[in-house]
Amino acid sequence: MSLTALGAAPPAAVQLQRLRCELLTNPEGIDATAPRLSWELSSAARGLTQTAYQVLVASTPEKLAADEGDLWNSGKVASGQSVHVAYAGAPLRSRARCYWKVRTWTDQGETAWSPPARWSMGLLNYLDWKGRWIGLDRAFPWDDETTHARLSARYFRKEFKAAKAVTRATASIIGLGLYELYVNGQRVGDQVLAPGPTDYTQGVKYNTFDVTRLLRPGANALGTVLGNGRFYAMRQHYKPYKIKTFGYPKLLMQLDLAYADGSHEVVKTDETWQATADGPIRANNEYDGEEYDATKEMPGWSAAGFDAQKWGKAELVQEPSGAFEAQMNENMKVMETLKPVALKPLAGGKFILDMGQNMAGWLRLRATGPRGQKITLRFAETLQKTGELYVANLRDARVTDVYTLRGGARETWEPTFVYHGFRYVEISGYPGTPTLADFDGRVVYDDLATTGEFTTSNATINQVYKNAYWGIRSNYKGMPIDCPQRNERQPWLGDRTTGAYGESFVFDNSRLYAKWLDDIAQAQKADGSIPDVAPAFWRYYGDNVTWPGTYLTIADMLYSQYGDAQPIAKHYDSMRRWLAYMRANYMTDSNIITKDKYGDWCVPPESEKMIHSQDPARNTSGEVIATSTYYHMLTLMQRFATVLGRPADAQEYAALGAKIKDAFNQKFLNAQNQQYANNTVTANLLPLAYGMTPDAERGKVFQNIADKILVENKGHISTGVIGTQWLMRGLTAEGRPDIAYKLATNRDYPSWGYMAANGATTIWELWNGNTADPAMNSQNHVMLLGDLLIWYYENLAGIKSAPDAPGFQTIEMKPALIADLSSVQASYRSVRGLIRSSWQKDARRFTWHITVPGNTKALVYLPAKSAKDVEEGGKKVANAPGVKFVRMEGDRAVFEVGSGEYAFVAKQ
Repeated sequence: MSLTALGAAPPAAVQLQRLRCELLTNPEGIDATAPRLSWELSSAARGLTQTAYQVLVASTPEKLAADEGDLWNSGKVASGQSVHVAYAGAPLRSRARCYWKVRTWTDQGETAWSPPARWSMGLLNYLDWKGRWIGLDRAFPWDDETTHARLSARYFRKEFKAAKAVTRATASIIGLGLYELYVNGQRVGDQVLAPGPTDYTQGVKYNTFDVTRLLRPGANALGTVLGNGRFYAMRQHYKPYKIKTFGYPKLLMQLDLAYADGSHEVVKTDETWQATADGPIRANNEYDGEEYDATKEMPGWSAAGFDAQKWGKAELVQEPSGAFEAQMNENMKVMETLKPVALKPLAGGKFILDMGQNMAGWLRLRATGPRGQKITLRFAETLQKTGELYVANLRDARVTDVYTLRGGARETWEPTFVYHGFRYVEISGYPGTPTLADFDGRVVYDDLATTGEFTTSNATINQVYKNAYWGIRSNYKGMPIDCPQRNERQPWLGDRTTGAYGESFVFDNSRLYAKWLDDIAQAQKADGSIPDVAPAFWRYYGDNVTWPGTYLTIADMLYSQYGDAQPIAKHYDSMRRWLAYMRANYMTDSNIITKDKYGDWCVPPESEKMIHSQDPARNTSGEVIATSTYYHMLTLMQRFATVLGRPADAQEYAALGAKIKDAFNQKFLNAQNQQYANNTVTANLLPLAYGMTPDAERGKVFQNIADKILVENKGHISTGVIGTQWLMRGLTAEGRPDIAYKLATNRDYPSWGYMAANGATTIWELWNGNTADPAMNSQNHVMLLGDLLIWYYENLAGIKSAPDAPGFQTIEMKPALIADLSSVQASYRSVRGLIRSSWQKDARRFTWHITVPGNTKALVYLPAKSAKDVEEGGKKVANAPGVKFVRMEGDRAVFEVGSGEYAFVAKQ
């Protein structure tokens, strides 16, 4: 007789979900020849653990459905691995289509096969590209190639016939700097501002699309529009020693057609294509805006049968020198549409539109008016006291879009090849009186899933979190940039040293930052030098430790948060070369690194008008910052060498690190007052955070930090970009989360709350962003977030990946309990599944609901005098299924739990 028949509950069904290839869902045109496959397991029952898996990969859906893995049948593999399982089947060739599924064996039984997923291969070899590069390598009479370049978009078209039934049509395109692709008048995909930006002398990205459904029997047409992007740079003939530009826009594209009879055909770019620059997009410049003349529209230009007599022939042009690479990170999209909140008239027929939120993207307008009338849109983050736009902090960026009406019926327009950072828009030339209903804000950033949610009982923390969310999404533009509004918008490495880690709780940024590591590697010089900006659109090779060191911290983040060791393996030699370069050029015989460029960038200055402090007491020694950071880099390299199985390297890094630690403490640690250098918070914090401070001195060094914050700075922050990267975790690790909470909830200057209290809806570049000199004063930056978001999730919510079990194989759940904080609710969609932590406390009890994803476990730290004071699910914890008491650790009872949902209550 079965247990079920006796009344026992049947085993809960185990579900397999979120199948991903290279952490992407059903990607088209990848170039990873051993792509890695991931899946999630879920079950209503607790403690779900995978013990084995089997993956099938087939060349057709039919074979997969018949359980025939003609490309790869892994067989039953005894392993708990469910993330980054490398394909190990038949060699994958260009254009191959792969269909896959997985089943697993678990402690709850064998699962059914998962729903099917797929991926396709791109063009893996140079000669797979059959076309030639085409373009129009010159300016036209209506263009302007002075410093503020105004170059019109290039339009290309090609008609062809599909003489037989098409079973598959695949488009592969490299459109530089930006493109939009059309098939038979239909736009392909929902991406914008594609492809992702790179240093085009090193690599160029291609996108792949399945366009089968857009083709029709007989006559067909392809159309492509090219914008300038970063290829034809925003500033021409200006500081050529600094600013890279790559030439006029150009195109390589092909359409691979598979016919029902088994034959193939390729429609490719060549001199038979038609071209014109005399279309409606008259100018497009990321800094200055887009000008669109609807009277120049060419209805039907990308469809078959269009009269192209006025068009010329496409010209064959030089190809870029960069290698052709599949774009393995997400393209940008319009991710949200905002409605404006206010519209106010100004003198001279102008209006100011308020979106209610600082954002990055563009404005979509609707209007009816006479043919040839121009509507001008100017963008800004803030207003002057007069109500006019405040544009002084935009430097020479003109940030102006112009739309010329075609006349007649109501018209709707939004730009194609630019974006702006703005909250306010000045509207002039609008026919009649505009209303709020005539405009939409289009929020544009990389198509990344929002993985985190976070809220607390403190309103200031909640507002700062929201501001951070908007700031991060504003500055994801195919690469992480510093700001979206002024004439900069550069991928500064130092802005993301720790920021990328905090961002990874909010967005799935795994592919974006893996791509960025490639950008950094491509920017590295042969001697090992790494720039401060990568891709190196600005040639800023400063040879400091802190900014280039981001190369290592990003790789570490990808490993810690996503369990992805591939970036470490891929970039290890380049990292090693950089460390050797810095040592050879800037390390003294006494093992001190002497070169620093930026110091503790943007500490709160002594004057509200200043950008950078000139007060020696506020600024931290460059040698302190450079030497301690170099030591930290060696610590990371020890970890990397261990992951890669290179013990000799690990020993080498440890030995050098020991010498540097001794030299650092000998030079900078004052034995009398236990302070480092001039006793700034940053000078004391970095050696503490990096493990350089002798154990006997740690408490005394930390007391200097606490005294500096609480007494000298009256409970306020005094760190810049470098110190803030470790501040909140450092305070908490030393037993003072209350000080961190004070900094997190302040609403007077300087603080994150001060920004919010003064109307900020994103994060400022400067602590004094409302009063400082406009020369460097972005209202939408992320660098001053430091480790704040990490602290929110790891220390307040208690969602942290255990260091020895990366990618949340084991979750450490140890929320810091602070008197004035009564509740936190957070969730995070990890690479292995959804993690939830929701706690609240009062004088009598601590109540905590948690969710642990399948195939993981968690160490749960509950505030309790003993395990006997803890209940789970309404019963004593000793009787709770799936809950194992581990130990008492201070004032916490530590339990190990497997996957599932839990409801803990601890008596206080």
